[in-house]
Amino acid sequence: MTNTPEKIVYTARATVTGGREGRAVSEDGILDLSLTAPKEVGGPGTGTNPEQLFAVGYGACFQGALTMVAKKHGVDASGSELEISVGFGPEGESFAITADIVARIPGVDDAKAQELVDAAHQVCPYSKATRGNVPVTVTGKAA
Repeated sequence: MTNTPEKIVYTARATVTGGREGRAVSEDGILDLSLTAPKEVGGPGTGTNPEQLFAVGYGACFQGALTMVAKKHGVDASGSELEISVGFGPEGESFAITADIVARIPGVDDAKAQELVDAAHQVCPYSKATRGNVPVTVTGKAA
């Protein structure tokens, strides 16, 4: 199933040169990063890598979805804290990723936290984009 926005309200643009050993710059110049492969895959590990960027982007998006969903349930999740792990490894003749999200939500028990992250996982654009292709686990915990 394809999830297409009804209207594009923002478009992020960036230029990447050199792949894992290069540079990434957003169109507005605010993001300007040296990219290097992690030591675990033979790189120097001295810069940012694509998996870190994906983890940060997914985490920020997921927290927005969580806050929105929680508000509908009468819960203030603005103080929640997310830990996002993005795994990278061989898959057949190429590579693949996994994602694990753990959200600690203040003011609720573990069961309610899990209910909220499950609901957020249904509406988060990153979750929609990865669904059916990237193994993603979401875990909600009381803070």
